[in-house]
Amino acid sequence: MPNPKYAHVATTPTLSPPLSSVRAALRDPEWLAAMQAEFNALKSNDTWTLVPRPAQANVITGKWLFKNKLHPDGTLERRKARWVVRGFSQHPGVDFHQTFSPVVKPAMI
Repeated sequence: MPNPKYAHVATTPTLSPPLSSVRAALRDPEWLAAMQAEFNALKSNDTWTLVPRPAQANVITGKWLFKNKLHPDGTLERRKARWVVRGFSQHPGVDFHQTFSPVVKPAMI
């Protein structure tokens, strides 16, 4: 808890909490720009490839997560939108056959 005797010294503007729905984000130009930046980053990094759906495979759904990134003094730095997939719905041998997690060793840097 902050010390109440310093409550009047510094105040930070209250930010609206991050959004919980995509519909609200699509109506706000700042969040729409954050979503577009995330989508462009996913495309430019070749993070995923659109492929035809195999007959037995499940479609992996995803969702948008929204967060306000703040400066150390508590002011808004930027809006951050992330697209995450719900990989927990996959079944080994049906939806995937191998996993790969790239790891960088400190000695390589």
